[in-house]
Amino acid sequence: MQNTNGGAALVLAVVVVGLVVRGQLRTRPVRPTGSLIAPLVLGVLGTAGIAFGIASVVKYHPLTTQPVVLLVTSLAVAASFGVARARTVQVWRGPQSEVLRKGTAATTGLWLASVGVHIGLALWIDRAAGAGLLGTASLYAYLAIGLGTQNLLVRRRAAAL
Repeated sequence: MQNTNGGAALVLAVVVVGLVVRGQLRTRPVRPTGSLIAPLVLGVLGTAGIAFGIASVVKYHPLTTQPVVLLVTSLAVAASFGVARARTVQVWRGPQSEVLRKGTAATTGLWLASVGVHIGLALWIDRAAGAGLLGTASLYAYLAIGLGTQNLLVRRRAAAL
């Protein structure tokens, strides 16, 4: 059974990433824990999504090595994009000595590239799995790792100011 929900996955990715990018482009303070809440929520959803994805594959046949390797690769790519995006986020001290952050056009471009890469890898994972929606269901985990990596690195830069 092939993944026939590629269009739905694309719409979901656009909506979720659109919300994330919109938040990234606003000037906002760097908070000690605030920047970790969204990645944690996405991480919980991502764990559930991967569990669902695995269940959707093993319903038809055993999970093989190739889709698992591709999934791990996808999550490593998410972290790599997070590192790259963190370098594009502006961090500075505001008028009351608060530390502020704001994404740039490059941040947005890297988000869009990241989502495009995830969609391609998700389709490859689902094709390699031969059934189910493991790649598609890994979207939240991908976003959690990418956003979490980015936010941790931005917080480190903010602490250095």
